Amino acid sequence: MNTEYDADVIVIGGGPVGTTALALLGKYGLSAIGLEREQEVWPTARAVHFDGETFRTLQALGVADQFVDATIPMASMHIENEAREVLVYIPTGQFGSQAWHDDINFHQPDIERLLRRVVTDQENVELRSGVTVTDVVNDDAGVLVHAVQDDGTEVELRARWAIAADGARSSTRQTLGIVGDKFGEDAQWVVADGHLIDSPGYETDMIFLGHHTRPALWVRLPGTRVRMEFMLMPGDDPEEIVTPEAIERISHGILPVDKFTPDRLAIYNFRGRIAQRWQAGNIFLAGDAAHTAPPLFGQGLCAGMRDIANIAWKMDLVKRGVADARLLDTYESERKPHATFWVEQAANAAVFVQTTDEATAAKRDAFLRENPAASAPVSPSLGAGLHEGDRDDRAGKLSVQPLLENGTRTDDLVGLRFVIATSPELFNSLTPTLREAIDADGDIVVLLEPAQTAPILEGAHAGALVIRPDRYIFGAADTTADLERLVHQIPQLANAAEQIAH
Repeated sequence: MNTEYDADVIVIGGGPVGTTALALLGKYGLSAIGLEREQEVWPTARAVHFDGETFRTLQALGVADQFVDATIPMASMHIENEAREVLVYIPTGQFGSQAWHDDINFHQPDIERLLRRVVTDQENVELRSGVTVTDVVNDDAGVLVHAVQDDGTEVELRARWAIAADGARSSTRQTLGIVGDKFGEDAQWVVADGHLIDSPGYETDMIFLGHHTRPALWVRLPGTRVRMEFMLMPGDDPEEIVTPEAIERISHGILPVDKFTPDRLAIYNFRGRIAQRWQAGNIFLAGDAAHTAPPLFGQGLCAGMRDIANIAWKMDLVKRGVADARLLDTYESERKPHATFWVEQAANAAVFVQTTDEATAAKRDAFLRENPAASAPVSPSLGAGLHEGDRDDRAGKLSVQPLLENGTRTDDLVGLRFVIATSPELFNSLTPTLREAIDADGDIVVLLEPAQTAPILEGAHAGALVIRPDRYIFGAADTTADLERLVHQIPQLANAAEQIAH
């Protein structure tokens, strides 16, 4: 049956995760239509932090330099207690293993505008604003999306797949009857975003203020922008606490009325949730629709960007017939455990960072003095999926990106393709037929120059790596036999071999 599609993918939601989905799908050559309820970019900030991995995704879109101009590297972070004792101090301004700064702060509306420009510049994707999705259903041909435009016009769109990136209150998730598992305790906080002018604020770029009398957070953003967050305490008047005068009081004068011009003063909920299912047929949840976390490690939006990087290349292979549709089942199996780790870490950290009990705070202080590394968890491997992490713990992890002496980052050399990184000796030990198949496959790039491969291989302690388009390690090898086995499992080559066999 030949089905006429309006697009390969309908993306529900035009926030940063949804627009990244459109842009990345477009880079892979898929067609996509984004549907966003609001006409304009939401004017106030929500997320404020990227990590180096997220910037690597932006690099894949070819616009990282533009984002550098709209962001600032976070140079330092510390955790302090009620007595203003610094319990943990972490210098964070260095370049990390991803060839970008490990911690980067931004003003979300600026980022969203840049992402929308990327979408506008691509011919095969578009974002339609002022369109509210009313229903999404699976059928034998894919998905059918019903929506209403601002003028009341009803719209019906058909696609192979839908990605629901419509936020923490996702109407798509609710329509599908998917519920979320709760992590930790919900807590109400006051957020103050705005410009701090002619006043120093705190010197450190990010501070977790572990004050048991009122836990708080400070973040310095680009330009004169800053953010502070404060736990809502018993006895607070919800109307008074979001006034400039109250913010000056609870910030202990850091945000004075005459120096701080707020964009937003509001109460919101810290909560940890993981959707029980991320896939319903051809509909996939992503971003806050799939997971939310207290913002203690700044991984909320980063996790959403990982979702998109994970699923986009798989949709590309399935659409082109290179891989079976079952490959898309690995989206949830790989991403859900990874995202759950960060939600659990944030929820657990919230218990002691934002404690209001003096005795618990004292125990926390003692623990952090003895275990400062506990404040910086190491990102885990992917869950089970298209990698060999079940047999080799080097696989399923994010690969290193070298920054070459001439300033080139290796991802710019390889594009959105599979990579074989190894030595000339190990590569040349493969059979001539296999080497020819690799060279003839436009979806596979081979890196053999030591300047390009040494950091990648040393980072994984391997003689060879096969790396997926989302930069995660498919598998590691130290012998010719292991490398041949890995290469034969690359979907493009595995599919070609199967066709020849039949």
